[in-house]
Amino acid sequence: MSHLPLLPVLLPLFAAALVLFFEHRRFGMLPQRLVAWTSLAAMLVASAMLAKEASSGRIPVYLVGDWPARLGIALMVDRLSALMLMAGQLLAGACLLHACAGWDRRAPHFHAFFQFQLMGLNGAFLTGDMFNLFVFFEVLLIASYGLMLSGGRGERMRAGLHYVAFNVAASTLFLIALGLLYGLLGTLNMAEMAVRVAQAPAQDLALVQAAAGLLLVVFCAKAALLPMYFWLPQTYTHAPAAVAALFAVMTKVGLYAVLRVSLLSFGAAGALDGFAWPALLVLGGATLALAALGVLASQRLRSLTAYLVLGSAATLFIAFALATAGTIAAGLYYLVHSTFAGAALFLLADLIRRRRGNAGDRKDLIAALPEQAVPGVLFLVAAVSLAGLPPLSGFIGKLLLLEAVPAGTRTAWVWALVLGSSLLTLVGLARAGTRLFWRTEPWPDATPERLAAYLPADALPTPSARPLETAATLLLLGYGIAMVLGAAPLLSYTRATAAQLLSPGDYVQQLRAATPASRTP
Repeated sequence: MSHLPLLPVLLPLFAAALVLFFEHRRFGMLPQRLVAWTSLAAMLVASAMLAKEASSGRIPVYLVGDWPARLGIALMVDRLSALMLMAGQLLAGACLLHACAGWDRRAPHFHAFFQFQLMGLNGAFLTGDMFNLFVFFEVLLIASYGLMLSGGRGERMRAGLHYVAFNVAASTLFLIALGLLYGLLGTLNMAEMAVRVAQAPAQDLALVQAAAGLLLVVFCAKAALLPMYFWLPQTYTHAPAAVAALFAVMTKVGLYAVLRVSLLSFGAAGALDGFAWPALLVLGGATLALAALGVLASQRLRSLTAYLVLGSAATLFIAFALATAGTIAAGLYYLVHSTFAGAALFLLADLIRRRRGNAGDRKDLIAALPEQAVPGVLFLVAAVSLAGLPPLSGFIGKLLLLEAVPAGTRTAWVWALVLGSSLLTLVGLARAGTRLFWRTEPWPDATPERLAAYLPADALPTPSARPLETAATLLLLGYGIAMVLGAAPLLSYTRATAAQLLSPGDYVQQLRAATPASRTP
């Protein structure tokens, strides 16, 4: 049990190496899939055991190499880490199920990249050291480059190269910020940083704040906060369905890092406590308004879904920047909901795209779906959840967030922005559903160019049945329904998580007690 925090990192690492031995065509796909599913099942069990351990309030710390100084690699499992870890494994299960319907045959090294991506995600959620956060960021990003570009050409290749260039620039800035912080504080251990920031000389505080600001810029870029959001819509629109669904948690990694660093490493120091929250609140509101307009303007269902993911990240920035126990707890519930619901719509968009022939998932081209009942019902459930309508999990998350907004001048505009963006999102989803499922004849003012890709219903090629793709979408939507049925215990957990995060003194004391500065013989 003492080695349990290491398993979510080691399991996908060994699975990725093992998969490479079975990539020769004579083995087929079965051995690779067996390794991938075995690894994922083991990670899910380990994550559940860690969540049970973290729910007690204790923070297990694992010293890799067991260094006596606070300079080595430290893994920690608190309530927030355990929540993110469980959400990541559940999402990965649905994405892997969708990919095993046949897409993994067309992408070289898919299963190896997939396992490395999970290793990076799990490590980022578990690490207690800022430099190792950078290392795990790079692992998951390099794996995401492979997943994005494998078998790609044309628009996907162009969007993928932009994605790579953007993240390389952000990673460079990350290293610069870490170098400044290490030079000023002498450590990058998150708990030890909190103590040394509080003890820093007054003349160094401005430099520490500047370095912390650079660090937050990097995390906000990963989370696609305005004005650093340009990479997200095109990348998510052109990524393969299973990859785009897995990427739904990528922006949440940036948000996790913002929350972790702001409340732990800088929250325990009075001089830097909350110094960036006002700016993040305003930028989060602006990003939410932009995302709502993007939902209305999108001509493709996948592009619409990408803007919905952007909007969910912006809503979380608002929740976390308000920095109260109620808003953070509501935000964590909404984080899990938006990850599953956004990923489900990406998978559904791919199912609709293939069934509509040349019309794809474009709303301005007319083509009848050969079978509308199942995708129509799935779209309705996903749309109700993402728009925040009752009785699904999106409604619960937004209701709790609005209820927890502190009274004052900010209350009115936060309410207006969240409700207004929800209304625009509802309109955009309703228009998409109407054009994709109801309209099967061209409207009078349709141009010849728009009708060039139109295929009559009897001329549409009938796609081969892929039950696994529908099952993966049902699984993700089922997670959302389970979040409604189990809302009470889940909200109790998120409230305890928020309380733990807002008590950085106790937090730091537990972590420092487990990572001794010296060892006596």
